Amino acid sequence: MAEISKPKGSPSIDMTPMVDLAFLLVTFFMLAANFRTDEPVDISIPSSIGDKEIPPKTAVLVSVDKGGRIYFDVKGGEEVRTKILTDMAAKYKVQLGKEEIAAFSHMSGSFGCSMRELQQYLALDGEGRKKYRREDPAFVGIPSDSTHNELKDWIYFSKNRMLDYGKNQYEKESGNKGPNGEPLKADDFKPKFILKADMDAEYVRTKQAIETFRDLDINNLNFVTSQEAAPVR
Repeated sequence: MAEISKPKGSPSIDMTPMVDLAFLLVTFFMLAANFRTDEPVDISIPSSIGDKEIPPKTAVLVSVDKGGRIYFDVKGGEEVRTKILTDMAAKYKVQLGKEEIAAFSHMSGSFGCSMRELQQYLALDGEGRKKYRREDPAFVGIPSDSTHNELKDWIYFSKNRMLDYGKNQYEKESGNKGPNGEPLKADDFKPKFILKADMDAEYVRTKQAIETFRDLDINNLNFVTSQEAAPVR
């Protein structure tokens, strides 16, 4: 009896569910990821075995780049940044328009210029701020010497405004739990003062920043380093 040959066909796989899953994963990572802040300067930091992270909401950050230029950043949101800028503008008698105040409050990352230069600085785009006077050897970023220390005022006003902000945030979130399931404490919402200095920066400029914190009786200063493995014992 003759065999009946069956037509041979290759198996097919419906890839629609896999494509849907891939798009769901991409969407999840886009929504859950914390994007890196666009900083105006790259700083090479020394390594250590410290394990504390920069707090995302309460940080007052001073950075010193390789050329000794000083940059400043404060968290706390747009309202806090607006109040701090208003304090500085009043002290240095700088007239700022609504658009300039909005540009500062929405600006992400650190900035580095004097109050006299701030209007010109805010008019630039992100790339322009990165390149601002970078080729000028006399440019120091935010002035911080003994005769003209604007950095001290930025830190002082930030401290006061961040204390108010932290108090309000604690009242709102005191019923929540911390990352380890422990009750939140008022100290968790106090400003954290941080110094980030390039490992090749001149010590004189870094020392000026440290002494500025000391002049304001801020001694709980944290230094930013990169993580390395702890020594094996």
